Amino acid sequence: MPANGAQRGFQRTDQNSSGGRLAIVLLATSVILFTVSCRMGDEGVLGGLRSAYQTVTMPISFVGSVAVQPFQGLGNIFANLTADQETLSQLEEENKELTAKNAELEEAQQTATRLQALLDLQDTYNLQSTAARIIDASYDLWSATVTIDKGSTSGLAVGMPVTDAYGVVGQICEVSATTSTVRLITDENSGVSAMVQSSRAQGMLNGSADGTLSLNMIRTDQTVNVGDIVVTSGLGGVYPKGLPLGTVSAVEKYDGALYYTIDVQPFTSTESYEEVLVITSLTEDQEATAEDIAAADSQEVASNSASSSSTTTDSSSDSSSSDGSDSSSSSTDSTSQDSGSTSTSSSSSNSQ
Repeated sequence: MPANGAQRGFQRTDQNSSGGRLAIVLLATSVILFTVSCRMGDEGVLGGLRSAYQTVTMPISFVGSVAVQPFQGLGNIFANLTADQETLSQLEEENKELTAKNAELEEAQQTATRLQALLDLQDTYNLQSTAARIIDASYDLWSATVTIDKGSTSGLAVGMPVTDAYGVVGQICEVSATTSTVRLITDENSGVSAMVQSSRAQGMLNGSADGTLSLNMIRTDQTVNVGDIVVTSGLGGVYPKGLPLGTVSAVEKYDGALYYTIDVQPFTSTESYEEVLVITSLTEDQEATAEDIAAADSQEVASNSASSSSTTTDSSSDSSSSDGSDSSSSSTDSTSQDSGSTSTSSSSSNSQ
Protein backbone atom coordinates (compact mmCIF):
# COMPACT_ATOMS: atom_id res chain seq x y z
CA MET A 1 0.00 0.00 0.00
CA PRO A 2 2.70 2.53 0.72
CA ALA A 3 4.33 1.67 -2.59
CA ASN A 4 1.11 2.39 -4.55
CA GLY A 5 0.65 5.72 -2.77
CA ALA A 6 4.21 6.69 -3.64
CA GLN A 7 3.61 5.83 -7.31
CA ARG A 8 0.46 8.04 -7.47
CA GLY A 9 2.40 10.87 -5.85
CA PHE A 10 5.13 10.61 -8.48
CA GLN A 11 2.54 10.58 -11.29
CA ARG A 12 0.85 13.80 -10.02
CA THR A 13 4.27 15.41 -9.73
CA ASP A 14 5.12 14.48 -13.31
CA GLN A 15 1.75 15.82 -14.57
CA ASN A 16 2.22 19.12 -12.74
CA SER A 17 5.72 19.41 -14.15
CA SER A 18 4.44 18.76 -17.68
CA GLY A 19 1.66 21.41 -17.29
CA GLY A 20 4.15 23.93 -16.03
CA ARG A 21 6.56 23.29 -18.89
CA LEU A 22 3.68 23.64 -21.41
CA ALA A 23 2.64 26.97 -19.90
CA ILE A 24 6.22 28.22 -20.04
CA VAL A 25 6.55 27.17 -23.68
CA LEU A 26 3.27 28.89 -24.68
CA LEU A 27 4.24 32.05 -22.83
CA ALA A 28 7.65 32.12 -24.47
CA THR A 29 6.10 31.53 -27.87
CA SER A 30 3.58 34.40 -27.31
CA VAL A 31 6.41 36.75 -26.33
CA ILE A 32 8.42 35.82 -29.40
CA LEU A 33 5.45 36.20 -31.75
CA PHE A 34 4.53 39.55 -30.18
CA THR A 35 8.10 40.79 -30.51
CA VAL A 36 8.33 39.71 -34.13
CA SER A 37 4.92 41.25 -34.89
CA CYS A 38 5.93 44.59 -33.40
CA ARG A 39 9.13 44.66 -35.43
CA MET A 40 7.63 43.54 -38.73
CA GLY A 41 4.27 45.46 -38.48
CA ASP A 42 1.71 44.48 -41.12
CA GLU A 43 4.39 42.99 -43.35
CA GLY A 44 5.68 39.46 -43.25
CA VAL A 45 4.04 36.16 -42.51
CA LEU A 46 2.39 37.21 -39.25
CA GLY A 47 0.86 40.34 -40.83
CA GLY A 48 -0.62 38.24 -43.64
CA LEU A 49 -2.04 35.72 -41.18
CA ARG A 50 -3.59 38.51 -39.11
CA SER A 51 -5.21 40.12 -42.19
CA ALA A 52 -6.56 36.78 -43.33
CA TYR A 53 -8.01 36.12 -39.87
CA GLN A 54 -9.75 39.53 -39.80
CA THR A 55 -11.13 39.04 -43.30
CA VAL A 56 -12.64 35.70 -42.32
CA THR A 57 -14.02 36.73 -38.93
CA MET A 58 -15.38 40.26 -39.77
CA PRO A 59 -18.64 39.08 -41.47
CA ILE A 60 -19.26 36.74 -38.58
CA SER A 61 -18.76 39.57 -36.06
CA PHE A 62 -21.12 41.87 -38.04
CA VAL A 63 -23.86 39.25 -38.23
CA GLY A 64 -23.48 38.56 -34.55
CA SER A 65 -23.82 42.24 -33.59
CA VAL A 66 -26.95 42.65 -35.78
CA ALA A 67 -28.51 39.56 -34.24
CA VAL A 68 -27.80 40.78 -30.70
CA GLN A 69 -29.27 44.33 -31.12
CA PRO A 70 -33.03 43.31 -30.95
CA PHE A 71 -32.34 41.40 -27.78
CA GLN A 72 -30.63 44.46 -26.29
CA GLY A 73 -33.76 46.55 -27.15
CA LEU A 74 -35.99 43.95 -25.53
CA GLY A 75 -33.79 44.06 -22.48
CA ASN A 76 -34.18 47.85 -22.22
CA ILE A 77 -37.97 47.60 -22.62
CA PHE A 78 -38.15 44.97 -19.95
CA ALA A 79 -36.04 47.13 -17.65
CA ASN A 80 -38.40 50.09 -18.18
CA LEU A 81 -41.48 47.98 -17.60
CA THR A 82 -40.07 46.69 -14.39
CA ALA A 83 -39.24 50.20 -13.09
CA ASP A 84 -39.78 50.77 -9.44
CA GLN A 85 -43.50 51.51 -8.75
CA GLU A 86 -42.50 53.91 -6.00
CA THR A 87 -40.51 55.99 -8.50
CA LEU A 88 -43.50 56.19 -10.84
CA SER A 89 -45.79 57.29 -8.00
CA GLN A 90 -43.30 59.94 -6.99
CA LEU A 91 -43.15 61.27 -10.54
CA GLU A 92 -46.96 61.43 -10.69
CA GLU A 93 -47.08 63.43 -7.46
CA GLU A 94 -44.43 65.83 -8.74
CA ASN A 95 -46.41 66.29 -11.95
CA LYS A 96 -49.57 67.13 -9.98
CA GLU A 97 -47.69 69.65 -7.86
CA LEU A 98 -46.20 71.32 -10.93
CA THR A 99 -49.64 71.49 -12.59
CA ALA A 100 -51.16 73.10 -9.49
CA LYS A 101 -48.33 75.63 -9.24
CA ASN A 102 -48.72 76.49 -12.91
CA ALA A 103 -52.47 77.10 -12.41
CA GLU A 104 -51.72 79.33 -9.40
CA LEU A 105 -49.19 81.34 -11.40
CA GLU A 106 -51.64 81.72 -14.30
CA GLU A 107 -54.38 82.93 -11.95
CA ALA A 108 -52.00 85.37 -10.29
CA GLN A 109 -50.99 86.69 -13.72
CA GLN A 110 -54.61 87.24 -14.77
CA THR A 111 -55.44 88.95 -11.47
CA ALA A 112 -52.44 91.25 -11.87
CA THR A 113 -53.58 92.09 -15.42
CA ARG A 114 -57.10 92.97 -14.25
CA LEU A 115 -55.83 95.09 -11.37
CA GLN A 116 -53.44 96.91 -13.69
CA ALA A 117 -56.35 97.66 -16.03
CA LEU A 118 -58.29 99.16 -13.09
CA LEU A 119 -55.29 101.29 -12.17
CA ASP A 120 -55.02 102.46 -15.77
CA LEU A 121 -58.72 103.42 -15.77
CA GLN A 122 -58.27 105.26 -12.47
CA ASP A 123 -55.31 107.20 -13.83
CA THR A 124 -56.95 107.94 -17.19
CA TYR A 125 -60.11 109.48 -15.66
CA ASN A 126 -58.46 110.72 -12.44
CA LEU A 127 -61.07 108.86 -10.40
CA GLN A 128 -61.45 109.31 -6.66
CA SER A 129 -62.25 105.67 -5.93
CA THR A 130 -61.72 102.57 -3.84
CA ALA A 131 -61.28 99.01 -5.11
CA ALA A 132 -63.65 96.19 -4.18
CA ARG A 133 -64.32 92.60 -5.14
CA ILE A 134 -67.54 90.99 -6.34
CA ILE A 135 -68.59 88.30 -3.85
CA ASP A 136 -72.15 87.50 -4.96
CA ALA A 137 -74.61 88.09 -7.79
CA SER A 138 -78.38 87.96 -8.21
CA TYR A 139 -80.13 87.81 -11.57
CA ASP A 140 -83.88 87.19 -11.61
CA LEU A 141 -87.07 88.53 -13.16
CA TRP A 142 -87.20 91.50 -10.78
CA SER A 143 -83.63 92.71 -10.43
CA ALA A 144 -80.03 92.39 -11.59
CA THR A 145 -77.56 93.11 -8.78
CA VAL A 146 -74.14 92.14 -7.47
CA THR A 147 -72.67 92.34 -3.96
CA ILE A 148 -69.23 93.75 -3.23
CA ASP A 149 -67.03 93.15 -0.19
CA LYS A 150 -66.96 96.73 1.12
CA GLY A 151 -69.58 98.86 2.89
CA SER A 152 -70.10 101.89 5.07
CA THR A 153 -67.01 101.20 7.19
CA SER A 154 -64.98 101.73 4.00
CA GLY A 155 -66.73 105.01 3.28
CA LEU A 156 -69.22 103.71 0.73
CA ALA A 157 -72.74 105.12 0.45
CA VAL A 158 -75.93 104.65 -1.55
CA GLY A 159 -75.78 106.30 -4.97
CA MET A 160 -72.06 105.85 -5.61
CA PRO A 161 -71.30 104.62 -9.15
CA VAL A 162 -69.33 101.44 -9.78
CA THR A 163 -67.17 100.59 -12.79
CA ASP A 164 -64.77 97.90 -13.89
CA ALA A 165 -61.84 98.13 -16.31
CA TYR A 166 -64.14 98.06 -19.36
CA GLY A 167 -66.96 100.42 -18.40
CA VAL A 168 -69.77 101.32 -16.03
CA VAL A 169 -71.17 98.44 -13.97
CA GLY A 170 -73.94 100.15 -12.02
CA GLN A 171 -74.78 102.13 -8.88
CA ILE A 172 -74.86 101.25 -5.19
CA CYS A 173 -78.47 100.84 -4.01
CA GLU A 174 -77.97 99.29 -0.54
CA VAL A 175 -75.14 99.51 2.00
CA SER A 176 -74.32 97.55 5.14
CA ALA A 177 -71.27 97.82 7.36
CA THR A 178 -69.08 95.45 5.34
CA THR A 179 -70.91 94.88 2.04
CA SER A 180 -72.83 96.85 -0.59
CA THR A 181 -75.42 95.92 -3.22
CA VAL A 182 -74.91 97.33 -6.71
CA ARG A 183 -77.80 97.69 -9.16
CA LEU A 184 -76.47 96.90 -12.63
CA ILE A 185 -77.10 99.23 -15.57
CA THR A 186 -79.00 96.37 -17.22
CA ASP A 187 -81.56 96.31 -14.38
CA GLU A 188 -84.99 97.54 -15.52
CA ASN A 189 -85.00 100.16 -12.73
CA SER A 190 -81.64 101.58 -13.83
CA GLY A 191 -81.18 104.85 -15.70
CA VAL A 192 -77.93 106.60 -16.65
CA SER A 193 -77.56 110.03 -18.24
CA ALA A 194 -75.68 109.23 -21.44
CA MET A 195 -74.64 110.67 -24.76
CA VAL A 196 -73.39 109.52 -28.15
CA GLN A 197 -69.67 110.27 -28.08
CA SER A 198 -69.35 111.36 -31.72
CA SER A 199 -72.44 113.56 -32.16
CA ARG A 200 -72.85 114.55 -28.45
CA ALA A 201 -76.57 113.72 -28.70
CA GLN A 202 -77.81 113.30 -25.13
CA GLY A 203 -80.35 110.86 -23.80
CA MET A 204 -81.07 108.33 -21.07
CA LEU A 205 -79.67 104.80 -21.04
CA ASN A 206 -82.22 102.41 -19.51
CA GLY A 207 -82.12 98.73 -18.59
CA SER A 208 -84.91 96.23 -19.10
CA ALA A 209 -86.33 93.04 -17.65
CA ASP A 210 -84.54 90.92 -20.26
CA GLY A 211 -81.17 92.58 -19.55
CA THR A 212 -80.92 94.65 -22.74
CA LEU A 213 -80.03 98.35 -22.88
CA SER A 214 -81.83 101.11 -24.79
CA LEU A 215 -80.81 104.71 -25.37
CA ASN A 216 -83.91 106.89 -25.21
CA MET A 217 -84.85 110.53 -25.87
CA ILE A 218 -82.54 110.94 -28.90
CA ARG A 219 -84.42 112.98 -31.51
CA THR A 220 -84.61 111.76 -35.08
CA ASP A 221 -83.03 115.01 -36.36
CA GLN A 222 -79.79 114.07 -34.54
CA THR A 223 -77.05 111.78 -35.84
CA VAL A 224 -76.73 108.23 -34.47
CA ASN A 225 -75.12 105.28 -36.26
CA VAL A 226 -74.52 101.62 -35.47
CA GLY A 227 -71.11 101.26 -33.85
CA ASP A 228 -71.15 104.68 -32.15
CA ILE A 229 -69.77 104.67 -28.61
CA VAL A 230 -72.09 105.69 -25.78
CA VAL A 231 -70.57 107.34 -22.69
CA THR A 232 -71.82 108.97 -19.51
CA SER A 233 -72.81 112.62 -19.98
CA GLY A 234 -72.12 113.75 -16.42
CA LEU A 235 -75.59 115.28 -16.06
CA GLY A 236 -77.12 114.78 -12.63
CA GLY A 237 -73.75 114.68 -10.87
CA VAL A 238 -73.78 110.92 -10.27
CA TYR A 239 -71.45 109.46 -12.91
CA PRO A 240 -68.23 111.15 -14.05
CA LYS A 241 -68.46 112.49 -17.57
CA GLY A 242 -67.02 110.29 -20.33
CA LEU A 243 -67.05 106.82 -18.75
CA PRO A 244 -67.70 104.15 -21.40
CA LEU A 245 -71.11 102.47 -21.37
CA GLY A 246 -71.39 100.52 -24.62
CA THR A 247 -71.79 100.69 -28.38
CA VAL A 248 -74.89 101.28 -30.49
CA SER A 249 -75.97 97.90 -31.86
CA ALA A 250 -79.20 98.94 -33.65
CA VAL A 251 -80.94 102.17 -34.70
CA GLU A 252 -84.56 102.32 -35.89
CA LYS A 253 -86.41 105.38 -37.18
CA TYR A 254 -90.16 104.89 -37.52
CA ASP A 255 -92.47 107.10 -39.58
CA GLY A 256 -93.87 109.98 -37.55
CA ALA A 257 -91.73 109.16 -34.47
CA LEU A 258 -89.95 112.02 -32.66
CA TYR A 259 -87.22 109.78 -31.19
CA TYR A 260 -85.02 106.96 -32.41
CA THR A 261 -85.33 103.44 -31.05
CA ILE A 262 -81.72 102.63 -30.14
CA ASP A 263 -80.26 99.39 -28.73
CA VAL A 264 -76.91 99.45 -26.93
CA GLN A 265 -74.47 96.60 -26.32
CA PRO A 266 -72.74 97.16 -22.94
CA PHE A 267 -68.96 97.05 -22.68
CA THR A 268 -69.11 95.09 -19.44
CA SER A 269 -70.53 91.61 -19.03
CA THR A 270 -71.67 89.77 -15.93
CA GLU A 271 -69.11 87.02 -16.60
CA SER A 272 -66.19 89.46 -16.34
CA TYR A 273 -67.14 91.02 -13.00
CA GLU A 274 -64.48 90.31 -10.38
CA GLU A 275 -62.66 93.44 -9.21
CA VAL A 276 -64.36 96.85 -9.49
CA LEU A 277 -63.82 100.50 -8.59
CA VAL A 278 -66.35 102.40 -6.49
CA ILE A 279 -66.22 106.11 -7.34
CA THR A 280 -66.47 107.94 -4.02
CA SER A 281 -66.52 111.55 -5.25
CA LEU A 282 -66.38 113.67 -8.40
CA THR A 283 -63.97 116.44 -9.27
CA GLU A 284 -65.12 119.62 -10.98
CA ASP A 285 -63.71 118.44 -14.30
CA GLN A 286 -65.76 115.24 -14.13
CA GLU A 287 -69.10 117.00 -13.83
CA ALA A 288 -71.18 118.26 -16.74
CA THR A 289 -70.17 121.74 -17.90
CA ALA A 290 -72.51 124.69 -18.32
CA GLU A 291 -72.38 124.11 -22.07
CA ASP A 292 -73.45 120.49 -21.58
CA ILE A 293 -76.36 121.53 -19.39
CA ALA A 294 -77.39 124.25 -21.88
CA ALA A 295 -77.22 121.75 -24.73
CA ALA A 296 -79.36 119.30 -22.76
CA ASP A 297 -81.87 122.06 -21.98
CA SER A 298 -82.08 123.17 -25.62
CA GLN A 299 -82.51 119.57 -26.69
CA GLU A 300 -85.35 119.18 -24.18
CA VAL A 301 -86.97 122.42 -25.35
CA ALA A 302 -86.72 121.31 -28.97
CA SER A 303 -88.24 117.97 -28.04
CA ASN A 304 -91.10 119.65 -26.18
CA SER A 305 -91.70 122.02 -29.09
CA ALA A 306 -91.77 119.16 -31.54
CA SER A 307 -94.10 117.26 -29.25
CA SER A 308 -96.38 120.31 -28.85
CA SER A 309 -96.38 120.90 -32.59
CA SER A 310 -97.34 117.31 -33.17
CA THR A 311 -100.11 117.59 -30.58
CA THR A 312 -101.42 120.82 -32.14
CA THR A 313 -101.42 119.24 -35.58
CA ASP A 314 -103.33 116.28 -34.27
CA SER A 315 -105.85 118.61 -32.52
CA SER A 316 -106.34 120.64 -35.71
CA SER A 317 -106.93 117.49 -37.67
CA ASP A 318 -109.44 116.33 -35.09
CA SER A 319 -111.19 119.77 -35.10
CA SER A 320 -111.40 119.88 -38.89
CA SER A 321 -112.77 116.40 -38.94
CA SER A 322 -115.35 117.33 -36.30
CA ASP A 323 -116.43 120.52 -38.15
CA GLY A 324 -116.81 118.60 -41.38
CA SER A 325 -118.94 116.04 -39.63
CA ASP A 326 -121.18 118.74 -38.08
CA SER A 327 -121.68 120.51 -41.44
CA SER A 328 -122.55 117.28 -43.13
CA SER A 329 -124.98 116.46 -40.35
CA SER A 330 -126.67 119.90 -40.60
CA SER A 331 -126.99 119.62 -44.36
CA THR A 332 -128.51 116.20 -44.01
CA ASP A 333 -130.97 117.40 -41.41
CA SER A 334 -132.03 120.40 -43.57
CA THR A 335 -132.54 118.19 -46.57
CA SER A 336 -134.63 115.83 -44.53
CA GLN A 337 -136.81 118.67 -43.21
CA ASP A 338 -137.35 120.07 -46.70
CA SER A 339 -138.34 116.69 -48.03
CA GLY A 340 -140.77 116.28 -45.14
CA SER A 341 -142.48 119.63 -45.88
CA THR A 342 -142.86 118.88 -49.55
CA SER A 343 -144.34 115.52 -48.84
CA THR A 344 -146.85 117.01 -46.40
CA SER A 345 -148.03 119.65 -48.83
CA SER A 346 -148.50 117.14 -51.57
CA SER A 347 -150.56 114.96 -49.31
CA SER A 348 -152.79 117.89 -48.36
CA SER A 349 -153.52 118.75 -52.00
CA ASN A 350 -154.46 115.27 -52.86
CA SER A 351 -156.74 115.03 -49.91
CA GLN A 352 -158.47 118.22 -50.82
